[in-house]
Amino acid sequence: MPLFHRNSRASSYRPRVTNRVALRLADYYDPFPRQEEFHRSPAKYRLFGGAAGPGKTKALLWEAILQAHEAPGCDTLLLRRTYPELESSLLAYFRRDVPRSLYRSFNESKRLVTWHNGSTTRFGFCRYDSDVYQYQGAEFLFIGLDELTHFTFAQWQFLTSRNRCSVPGTFPCMAGATNPGNTGHAWVKALWIDKVPPAGMENAAAYDPREYDFIAARLSDNPIFANDAGYRRALEALPEHLRRAFLDGDWEVFAGQFFDVFDHARHVIRPDELRLESWWPRWISVDWGFHHPSAVYWHCAVPYDSGVVPSGGAPTTQPRSDGSPGGPLIFTYREFVQPQLSARMLAQAIVEHTGREQIAEVFLSPDAFATRTSDTSVASQMGEIFAANGLPQPATAENDRVHGWQLMYSLLAEGRWLIGQNCERLIACIPTLICDERNVEDIRKRDGDDPADSARYGLVSGKRLAGLLPGQSGSAAAGFSRRSSTMKPPLHASRFSPPLAEQIARQVTATDPTSRAIWFERLQSDARRRSGNAVRPRRW
Repeated sequence: MPLFHRNSRASSYRPRVTNRVALRLADYYDPFPRQEEFHRSPAKYRLFGGAAGPGKTKALLWEAILQAHEAPGCDTLLLRRTYPELESSLLAYFRRDVPRSLYRSFNESKRLVTWHNGSTTRFGFCRYDSDVYQYQGAEFLFIGLDELTHFTFAQWQFLTSRNRCSVPGTFPCMAGATNPGNTGHAWVKALWIDKVPPAGMENAAAYDPREYDFIAARLSDNPIFANDAGYRRALEALPEHLRRAFLDGDWEVFAGQFFDVFDHARHVIRPDELRLESWWPRWISVDWGFHHPSAVYWHCAVPYDSGVVPSGGAPTTQPRSDGSPGGPLIFTYREFVQPQLSARMLAQAIVEHTGREQIAEVFLSPDAFATRTSDTSVASQMGEIFAANGLPQPATAENDRVHGWQLMYSLLAEGRWLIGQNCERLIACIPTLICDERNVEDIRKRDGDDPADSARYGLVSGKRLAGLLPGQSGSAAAGFSRRSSTMKPPLHASRFSPPLAEQIARQVTATDPTSRAIWFERLQSDARRRSGNAVRPRRW
């Protein structure tokens, strides 16, 4: 019995299908409306899914069957990341739903289906990036990747080069089916959801968003599960980030997310929401790279009594309910991310973005201190530019990954790390970081994580500038207490105080120049006796 019949309601599935192969899948596959929308899409690269349960895998399998029957003598390919996943999904659907009469043969060892018209469908897996090279030299009219976010962007890019067909009149295309989450979440979201070139795409100008079509589907789009109250209750009982990913198809959260406490409303503010005083400690963190982007961030320590109120959250730095100070916070207020800059070019860019700000430290990734092909290290070359422009010499950033991620997590959980809305790359990166299976306390390294590495350097290395000493809360380290607004604070050199000379000037209320000079000298003598040092402007 032939797979396709003429004059069926399904004959319009894909605009490029001719009447010679009019489609009728109802005998074996009756697609749901969202599945039908997926099959009809004329885009070169399609993504189907989002939530759990809309029939993504089944649609991908039958799309390969459809493509194989459109063009006699052509090959199609279906992939999962690992062999066990392949066995439990695509191959299971094939053995269960595709009748033996529809194909000429199935080679179990090669996992190769040969159809009656001479076309083939191969079931494969690519656990490692290098596994894609087993398909080098092959060409496939259609390539489908189930759970696309389990694959890396490098694997996807290589497979696009295998997506070709020499048969006239054919239209090579690819498709993925997936839930949010896992290794490839960031690049999949970039291509299909955000419609921008992902990190690691060398020729970003070649990206054409019109070639990418996302067919969003939820549990309710599958009539089989839409009224299954038990399955819905199971999804609703999942932790919030899993529930939002699997039930709602939310691309902002996903399984394996390391920073599951990150909340845009709580942790991201407009730069103009917080006035940074010139004497508050500021520092810079740099993750050096050339082919990979260099990521630079500017940070400022903010005292507990600054009155910062992030949108959607309680005042971050107000005292705790027990009356103890809330502790200082760190505000990451500027970013610069760019590839292919020499050490001196990067240093000059940092100088220009810093302007007249007083910077206490510049923390640079440890690899930049190694001597490379030239006689001097990257750090030395950058230091020359910094010295000529009044910035401190680079210091080696602390690179304890596990401790760094833990500190970032705790600062986010406590609301003591705020990020400026203008730090777009960092804000986009943080929600996509996932745990490393080999060490769940660490984050799996991937392309595009440079902003997170640089921010980690800044928080860990700069914690002492903010008063976040090891083993102490920020408030204990800073040792502040809230005073009545009616009392004049004593002269002191607190971490967040104005320079002492400015404090003295604020204490003098006389307008007569002679009187002002007398009072200034008196207060300066008092401050000198208390501190044992001459009063100098604070250097931050």
